[in-house]
Amino acid sequence: MAHEYADRAALKDALSIEVDDTTRDALLDRALAAASRGIDTATGRRFWLDDAASARTYRTAGRTLWADGGEVLNVDDIGAATGLVTATGTAGAWSTVTDVETTPDNALARGRPITGLLLAGGGWGTQRVQVTAQWGWPAVPDEIEQATLIQAARLYRRKDSPEGVTGSAEWGVVRLSRRDPDVWALIEHFVLPGFG
Repeated sequence: MAHEYADRAALKDALSIEVDDTTRDALLDRALAAASRGIDTATGRRFWLDDAASARTYRTAGRTLWADGGEVLNVDDIGAATGLVTATGTAGAWSTVTDVETTPDNALARGRPITGLLLAGGGWGTQRVQVTAQWGWPAVPDEIEQATLIQAARLYRRKDSPEGVTGSAEWGVVRLSRRDPDVWALIEHFVLPGFG
């Protein structure tokens, strides 16, 4: 498994499957992967941290806003300050920028990502900005882990509800809703504007 937001043991516990029962592991792994990628798609972001820093390039048009002390460039989620390097220019001619502050303040200390780079005392202008960083979140938030477990359990059980219909002796036939309200309640405050 790669970059799932919950593990198989927790899903087995949620589904009351014995830990040493390996007969359904492939189905459980697929449900965890699908639930995790579904959360990525719904929120417009991902919640794992890259192993190493890599570079991304941004055009400043439409990505900046003025704040106290300078102009903020909105960037993808950055999950670690280690290895963070900012440069301006064009391909092959980048100049390192040293007077950059991260925003929001104390984001990493609160378990949240850095989402903006403040150019102290000035503006980014119309240039391109190259940011080298470890992209993602510092750690998977508890709400995302729980939403993944709920959605993965739902996807796992889906094999028993053809055409989105399930039933019980008590309630009769019930049509499953398209969006689980508990999953949505857990992830909605992580959704980037323009997604969801």
